[in-house]
Amino acid sequence: MNFLKSRYLTYLLIGVVLASLPFLNQMGVIRSATVTTFGFIVFYAIAALGLNVLLGYSGLISLGTAGFMGLAAYLTTHFTGEWHLHFFASLLLSVLIPTVIGIVVGLVSLRLEGMYLAIATLAVAEVSRQIFIEIWSWSSLRPPAVLLLQGLALDRDGMYLFIVGLLVVLMMLTDNFIHSPVGRALLTMRASEAAAQAMGINLFKYKLMAFGIATAYAAISGVLYAHFIRAVDPSPWTLLLSLQILAVIVIGGFRTITGPIFGSFIVFGVPPLILNQLPVIGDIPGLAFIFNGALIIIVILFYPRGLVYMGQDLKKLIKRKEVKSQ
Repeated sequence: MNFLKSRYLTYLLIGVVLASLPFLNQMGVIRSATVTTFGFIVFYAIAALGLNVLLGYSGLISLGTAGFMGLAAYLTTHFTGEWHLHFFASLLLSVLIPTVIGIVVGLVSLRLEGMYLAIATLAVAEVSRQIFIEIWSWSSLRPPAVLLLQGLALDRDGMYLFIVGLLVVLMMLTDNFIHSPVGRALLTMRASEAAAQAMGINLFKYKLMAFGIATAYAAISGVLYAHFIRAVDPSPWTLLLSLQILAVIVIGGFRTITGPIFGSFIVFGVPPLILNQLPVIGDIPGLAFIFNGALIIIVILFYPRGLVYMGQDLKKLIKRKEVKSQ
């Protein structure tokens, strides 16, 4: 009974809803392009989930998310395509290497705060991206199909289901993390570093831990991107993508597990699924950016906690009306 009331049930229900889309496509209810769009929504939500640990729970900011995603996407393509490593070995290495780099960046940047820290992380991401462009030939990079077991390769739908399953696992792990003593230490640090130090919290250790988690989630997202799209190039991994992932958190809700999913749907799902399908409006170039910008302003002005809290507030409003009517 406790499980039915737990947050884990919510995460499982979200996973079930997302996992049903390929079957709806096979039944002809939705198009295959819709499943592909939700694939983007899911792995960008994973990157946003990690950034939310850094920004929402630790109070630190990074604009290097897209750069670490691109690094992981390149590494997994190289490991599986050139070195012929198994997918899970490639996944481990492709996440470990960017995570170590992210911790080093955090180590160098911990003396910086606010926009200076954001600029420092952006600089590292942009330098890395430019190195990729100059040194490696991206046109020849094509990751092979994901091989789970000998003779069992995942097609596009299978990879989508794998991504959804991984999202559910990461939501549960993140939930456990933020409700652990480490998560409470991060929240204390975010509220007041002076108070955290007075309580004996090692700011240095926990800041590096937050950087490591955010980078690891971004790297996982990059690996999933490469094997879901089955193509890798440097064009997506720009400041614009980092800002869009930041917008996911702002719109969805800070310090929440499900907020990045709702925010990712609005930022990456609503434009192709809804706006681009409307007559006249769908023909306006750059409409998605206008929509996202306007929505961020509205959320900040009228709903600064994020849209994920709307359900709770609606329940409270309904209860108030019921009490008044009685």
